[in-house]
Amino acid sequence: MRFSNFQAGLRLSDLISKIKDASYSGNWQEALQLYHEIRISGAQLSDTWVLPSILKACSNTSFNLGTAMHGCLIKQGCQSSTSIANSTIDFYMKYGDLDSAQRAFDSTKNKDSVSWNVMVHGNFSNGSIMAGLCWFIKGRFAHFQPNISSLLLVIQAFRELKIYSQGFAFHGYIFRSGFSAILSVQNSLLSLYAEVHMYFAHKLFGEMSVRNDVVSWSVMIGGFVQIGEDEQGFLMFRNMVTEAGIPPDGVTVVSVLKACTNLKDISLGTMVHGLVIFRGLEDDLFVGNSLIDMYSKCFNVHSAFKAFKEIPEKNIISWNLMLSAYILNESHLEALALLGTMVREGAEKDEVTLANVLQIAKHFLDSLKCRSVHGVIIRKGYESNELLLNSVIDAYAKCNLVELARMVFDGMNKKDVVAWSTMIAGFARNGKPDEAISVFKQMNEEVIPNNVSIMNLMEACAVSAELRQSKWAHGIAVRRGLASEVDIGTSIIDMYSKCGDIEASIRAFNQIPQKNVVCWSAMISAFRINGLAHEALMLFEKIKQNGTKPNAVTALSLLSACSHGGLMEEGLSFFTSMVQKHGIEPGLEHYSCIVDMLSRAGKFNEALELIEKLPKEMEAGASIWGTLLSSCRSYGNISLGSGAASRVLQLEPLSSAGYMLASNLYANCGLMIDSAKMRRLAKEKGVKVVAGYSLVHINSQTWRFVAGDVLNPRADEIYLMVKKLHGVMKIDCLKLLDALFNVEFNG
Repeated sequence: MRFSNFQAGLRLSDLISKIKDASYSGNWQEALQLYHEIRISGAQLSDTWVLPSILKACSNTSFNLGTAMHGCLIKQGCQSSTSIANSTIDFYMKYGDLDSAQRAFDSTKNKDSVSWNVMVHGNFSNGSIMAGLCWFIKGRFAHFQPNISSLLLVIQAFRELKIYSQGFAFHGYIFRSGFSAILSVQNSLLSLYAEVHMYFAHKLFGEMSVRNDVVSWSVMIGGFVQIGEDEQGFLMFRNMVTEAGIPPDGVTVVSVLKACTNLKDISLGTMVHGLVIFRGLEDDLFVGNSLIDMYSKCFNVHSAFKAFKEIPEKNIISWNLMLSAYILNESHLEALALLGTMVREGAEKDEVTLANVLQIAKHFLDSLKCRSVHGVIIRKGYESNELLLNSVIDAYAKCNLVELARMVFDGMNKKDVVAWSTMIAGFARNGKPDEAISVFKQMNEEVIPNNVSIMNLMEACAVSAELRQSKWAHGIAVRRGLASEVDIGTSIIDMYSKCGDIEASIRAFNQIPQKNVVCWSAMISAFRINGLAHEALMLFEKIKQNGTKPNAVTALSLLSACSHGGLMEEGLSFFTSMVQKHGIEPGLEHYSCIVDMLSRAGKFNEALELIEKLPKEMEAGASIWGTLLSSCRSYGNISLGSGAASRVLQLEPLSSAGYMLASNLYANCGLMIDSAKMRRLAKEKGVKVVAGYSLVHINSQTWRFVAGDVLNPRADEIYLMVKKLHGVMKIDCLKLLDALFNVEFNG
């Protein structure tokens, strides 16, 4: 059956109309099928306006079909149409074929502003930022009229390339071209200025005729928070909500929560959380993750977990943030339980997860887990992740596997300052100061040490307790101009105090111009270590006169000084006044120190009574019972000591300290069978006993020496040195007895 020309015209018109409808609704396959029907009917399109729609359909379906379509258009002579040429350029840009797009552009006879905008936009969209800028500049010489999208992309390019001076000049062009009143352009410029200087951003914000857009306010709030002016950012947020009456969106809330996190202000954070719930933003993943982070860093891990549970679709960042929250707040058992939940739910895991697992394993001294995680890192090819390898080194060192840590360190292709610092700290904390100092010397040849590296060096020298090395380390700090900085100065105080040179500690303390509570506390601790309890008390009085507010660490150092110095009355007096006079809430470690103080004085009933009257939120841990057990050993209090020993072993069945203290208690009381039972019990439970050791300096080298160690290559020299020391001590003791005899009997 043949159609008349009139019927064919109606049929063609109907197909074109359907193509138009299909294109508007995004039914690209239908549009292509309808065009195919026109082609097979043999009808000729007198109106070519439908062809750009077909090219757009090809852009969303098939590259091969689009190139074939382009060939047909050239054969039909339709390429001269500017709108078809622009659609062809756009088609190639959508598929990332920039060369074909440029050829299509070059072959276009009558280029218009759309042609130039497509080239500019296409290059930017394909990541060719510099090419996009070049096309924009070439277009300006050709007097093309940019559209809003192109302007926004150019501003974004200046931000990404950090060529801010050109961005400021571009602002002048926008103003002259009459685009400066457009809100999206204003917001983009605002973001540009916020990255450079908030003063100019604030000035531009003040010049905006209309400030009722949440994006504008969010840029300002985020800008202030980014440069650390969190209070100003929160003030902007308050003005936005109360004065301007603009409801915040997720982006705004994330910036405000970041400000609360930086300020450590949980009350403000809780208020913002209430607003989140009121605005129905709790399902926003970014907001939920920010709430976890805020509560975590404000040390409210329970609220962090509540925020975590409220996130409907958690991502890997959510899980990692919650794991980090537990670790930061020292809730390692909860972190372990959450890790189990991750495994059961099949949650994704990445390098951050593995770093968190290492933190957990390190806390529990689980060397097997550290090895397991290290194996996963190798299998997954994460060995190029420096942060993760640094965590492995740290975990191995904390689990007393410092030689394995050294193997990982030596195998690193690129060692940053963190890796070097971690390795130095690892050797220092494992009683190997010479190795730590050697690593520091190697580091000095490859990278510039930072404050942490030098503080770790000080720690190694403190472990070594060798005064000459300590002075060498002090000299390094002086030459680098760091000795007067409070963190380095505090490390110097601690280092000299452990070398027994309290005068050097005092000099280092006096050389710190801006003293904070940390260095005051370190100096009190220095007096404590050197048995100068009265001096520690006098220094505490100076802290108050200086206007520095003591903290929990200061209080602990002072209590410990009183305990070891035999100043029980002074220590108890200070303890009772901690809250009222100094606003310091005593923690479990403070109670433990008082128990130690009473026990050392032989007041076991008072010590036991204090343990029984601990606040409800506290529970006597192994440290408190261990302190009591240690004093029972010294006084031979077998009845109380046995009870304390059972408590310690119940709380820490895998720690060697309890078994050794109990064994020594029984041995001191002549109960050798019970003493042997304790050691056998430790062996049966597989408890690894870490032997005590001494560091002996021979010819500027530190030797780690365990009692009875005949395998040490310098054993003969060390025993000779110890014998001579005992002889000196014996002579000094005899002199002391003579002196006391003369005072007592001869006046």
